[in-house]
Amino acid sequence: MKSRMSTVHFVFAVALATVFSVIGSPATAQEGPLKPFKDELFSKQTILEKADNGDYEIVDYQEMRDINGRDREPEMHVRSQYIDTAVRSVQEDQALVFGDRKLNVTRVGQAEGEAFVVIFIHGRGGDRRLGVDDQKFGGNFNRLKNLVVRNGGTYYSVSVPAFDDKGAADVGALIRYAFEQAAGRPVILACASMGGILCQHITRDKETVRYMAGMVLLGGPPDPGLPTTPFVKLGLPIYFAHGSADKVYAAQDQIDIYRKLHLAKYPVRFTLFATGSHGTPIRMVDWRKVLNFVLVAHR
Repeated sequence: MKSRMSTVHFVFAVALATVFSVIGSPATAQEGPLKPFKDELFSKQTILEKADNGDYEIVDYQEMRDINGRDREPEMHVRSQYIDTAVRSVQEDQALVFGDRKLNVTRVGQAEGEAFVVIFIHGRGGDRRLGVDDQKFGGNFNRLKNLVVRNGGTYYSVSVPAFDDKGAADVGALIRYAFEQAAGRPVILACASMGGILCQHITRDKETVRYMAGMVLLGGPPDPGLPTTPFVKLGLPIYFAHGSADKVYAAQDQIDIYRKLHLAKYPVRFTLFATGSHGTPIRMVDWRKVLNFVLVAHR
């Protein structure tokens, strides 16, 4: 077992070196390897407070500006300057078969040999369409798709059948499949809202975490047991994003988990959107900053 784990992590190290060589060396570790895409619209956020050498930040969020000012029809259609729909030319719905189970996904980008992979898990009531919606959420998923594809990666948005062991098994199978398709290059799992339950399952899967590069938790449920999981024992980076006024999962509960990890000098970051609600992170998170952090911290 020890020998196999060493091999997997050696592959990850080589893979990230490949990402840097394909994409270009970053100016700083903060920026990371991914080249910009519409940063002037998505990345120039006002930081109200910083702590922990920048690992913890509170970002200004204003509904009138960040929804009504950004959308031509609030919460339904973003203004055209925020998106580039040419990325749809490499977007495809797929039904992947793992054993006796089928998993419906939308893949954006090449089918194999990609520089890195991002997998998005929706919350309750969603499906794979949510994570590839170009118009809703202020165009933030369109930006994510473009960032991934323009930098040589592949993006999967998943229709999870249930937020239970079976759903987690399906996601785990996809992670291993994506790792193999990408020839061992980094695989990042992002979970929104109730989808975070599946992220919790995955962190406890000793086999699956060996194929991962990091995790992104967007307005998800707190997991007090996270610091003791196999995922954390491997030192894989975690990025939290949460709305301060989230009435579904209290922000402070996630902050407490972040603090515990940070005190242990773990590779973790937290972005809190001041006055933001439960859905604010998927609209407002700066995907370039998030993915660069995970890719750099994983090295």
